[in-house]
Amino acid sequence: MQKWKGLKYGFLSYMIIALIITAGITWIFAWWAHYSDQLLLSHYGYDFDAMNDTERFSKVADENMDRVKRLEMGYFGIGWPLKAIMTFMIYSPYLLLAYPIGQLIRRKIIKKQHLTTE
Repeated sequence: MQKWKGLKYGFLSYMIIALIITAGITWIFAWWAHYSDQLLLSHYGYDFDAMNDTERFSKVADENMDRVKRLEMGYFGIGWPLKAIMTFMIYSPYLLLAYPIGQLIRRKIIKKQHLTTE
């Protein structure tokens, strides 16, 4: 019974900590992707406050026009909070696989060390 008790609480604490860390990292990366697009657009001369496309692209150099249009499509697409949520939902099942694999590796290492000490 002691073996199962330690496993249950170990898995629960692992999942709580892993979900918090994963959510934080996902949130930060999604925000940074959005913010870096905004920085690049403003660096290339894109005007966010303009009323039409002519005014928005008036300060953008011709050689940067394709890059700015691609950045604009990404910037005004799906919002970064939704990207973070979707990434978290896709990535979180990985955590369910990582714990048992880690436990198997740990048991093999302990077993190997135990056999070498005898």
